[in-house]
Amino acid sequence: MAMDVTFLGTGAAYPSPHRGASATVVRFEGECWLFDCGEGTQTQFMKSHLKAGRITKIFITHLHGDHFFGLPGLLCTISLQSSSTTNKQPVDIYGPLGLRSFLRRIMTLSHSQLLFPYVVHELVPTRDQCPAEELKEVSFVDRDNATPEETRGNTICLDPVEDSYMLVDNELFTMKAFRLFHRIPSFGFVMEEKPRPGRLNVQKLKELGVQPGPLYGKLKDGVTVVLENGATISPSDVLEDPFPGRKVCILGDCSSIVGDRAVSLCYEADLLVHEATLDDTQADKAKEHGHSTPKTAAEFAKLCKVKKLVLSHFSQRYKPASQVGEGDMDVTELRRQAERVLVGQEVVLAEDFMTIGIPMKNKHGAT
Repeated sequence: MAMDVTFLGTGAAYPSPHRGASATVVRFEGECWLFDCGEGTQTQFMKSHLKAGRITKIFITHLHGDHFFGLPGLLCTISLQSSSTTNKQPVDIYGPLGLRSFLRRIMTLSHSQLLFPYVVHELVPTRDQCPAEELKEVSFVDRDNATPEETRGNTICLDPVEDSYMLVDNELFTMKAFRLFHRIPSFGFVMEEKPRPGRLNVQKLKELGVQPGPLYGKLKDGVTVVLENGATISPSDVLEDPFPGRKVCILGDCSSIVGDRAVSLCYEADLLVHEATLDDTQADKAKEHGHSTPKTAAEFAKLCKVKKLVLSHFSQRYKPASQVGEGDMDVTELRRQAERVLVGQEVVLAEDFMTIGIPMKNKHGAT
């Protein structure tokens, strides 16, 4: 039931000696999901406690190089480190329209052959996700021939009623994407754990004549059982209130949100990862380049009533306090700016290789 978030790259634009390019990993229930894959992400994996070979899904927020140029190299590295006898399941890759064509071309031109299959699922952006002059025509993307390792994925359009994109929906969790405004179409992702069944009320089970054994397991799994005396016992008769699931929200680069759905999707999230490329004194410049400041991020976090805000994707001009040199700015100033909005609430500054655990909730929603 453990869940944690590890930051492999927290810098903007390019990797530096102080910060890698964008890459964040969420681990839970045996899953390892990577969000963005900037240059050098495979090296960051090797420096961390994580194993790249355990990645099951990859989510790309937008097609700027510092968020996906590391993807071909990472896939090849995983393959080179794998055994030819390894039965690795396909890696699902989600990202904006155009990502499939990029991977097909680069894998073909580099004569790269992977020992495992991958599937690219593309999100179709809407025209209001970027300035009109930046919206590229990408209708040609499916004309390329698929590589041997590629399984044809889905093309996912915005659900006009839900105002979001459903990416994953299984018995444990859902993953949805929503629209962001940037210089090119960008997306945010919301991973939400489904409520877990409450504990069995052992005293009530005894009173109803249910003996310990296989029937306990069936009731715990939500199955109605019939006793030898003909009595029918429903799970709702003996299960306590369910435990609320956890929610993690990771946003790509943006200067604002598109549509109204993001607030409800991110509402009361346990963790919100939001970019803060420039400090508040650079607000005009940030908006011009489609980026956020700490104030922007904190205002969204406050609107959504999130439990913890983590700022990331810092301009390379902002250095950790221990590394500030002449002409550099202390990154802790960005935290102070965000905390002025979120009065009394701690704001976390992401650093490379930082891991944040997300504890389970009790039935009242508290951790």
